[in-house]
Amino acid sequence: MARERATALLVDFDGVLRHWDPAVAAGVEREYGLSEGVLGEIAMQWGRLQPVLTGRVSHAEWVSSVADALAGSVGSPEQARAAVEEWQRYRGEVDADVLAFIREVRTAGVRVGLGTNATDLLDADLAALGLTDDFDVVVNSSVIGVHKPAKEYFQAAYEALETPPSRVLFVDDEDWAVRGARAAGLSAHRWSGPTDLRYLRAALAY
Repeated sequence: MARERATALLVDFDGVLRHWDPAVAAGVEREYGLSEGVLGEIAMQWGRLQPVLTGRVSHAEWVSSVADALAGSVGSPEQARAAVEEWQRYRGEVDADVLAFIREVRTAGVRVGLGTNATDLLDADLAALGLTDDFDVVVNSSVIGVHKPAKEYFQAAYEALETPPSRVLFVDDEDWAVRGARAAGLSAHRWSGPTDLRYLRAALAY
């Protein structure tokens, strides 16, 4: 039997709606004499990242821990803090095609949620990028205390959207997140770029 088309959309933030130019971090690393990729490597170490994504530490505390870990590489704690602060000033760029799609489907009556593993800086980022009014709900892992791909995360998301899981279409660029959503009963699509929008339009009931 064919699956019913989705009536709500849950969209990942980083990798789908927001993109990061790797040249920014690379430029900071060159300026401060750091090895290529070290900022991301340190920041994304799971033992450091997981607490900030579940709200146990703040974004500011996470950033401070990254600077502490870099201090030996740049010669002083002050230089490390300066490097990390410069890196963090860049807050990414919005994908215009994805944003236009979100606005299109919301105008047509589809409920849209932002489903992201994020820190407590998310609201400020959405404001800075002009996205504050583009979602019916925002499901931030650091607010609910659990992150994708946990079943509890997706349960919180479809409850926030006030939509049965089978009628929610989730879009993410990470296969592990897509698998987690499907295990929780949602429809899910792995994002590969704007060419996917035709499929997503067909998958939504509007």
